[in-house]
Amino acid sequence: MIDFVRKAGEKAGWVTSVCTGAMLLHRAGFLYGRRATTHWGAIWELRSLGDVEVLEDARWVVDGNVVTSAGVSAGIDMALYLVSLLKDASTARAVQKMMEYYPKPPTFEEAHA
Repeated sequence: MIDFVRKAGEKAGWVTSVCTGAMLLHRAGFLYGRRATTHWGAIWELRSLGDVEVLEDARWVVDGNVVTSAGVSAGIDMALYLVSLLKDASTARAVQKMMEYYPKPPTFEEAHA
């Protein structure tokens, strides 16, 4: 699988990952000397691989043509950002609308007193 990621990434305009997929990008050689992020629960693991500057509390990180994102919803944010780059902001907003993706922090208050 790592060999496939490496070969595909070498030909790609953009190399991206969501969540702990950053570990695969690292093993394939795409994160050496770059900035990246991953899921908060795996920050230490990515950092321990070395040769990568791991940013915490970042939804997504762009370094050249490599884009890494934190968790799953951060991956949606990253994908919309890429749509805006590959096409335009209007198209990204249309995709966002089609997905009905309008994140708002949830509240978890008790419904019953």
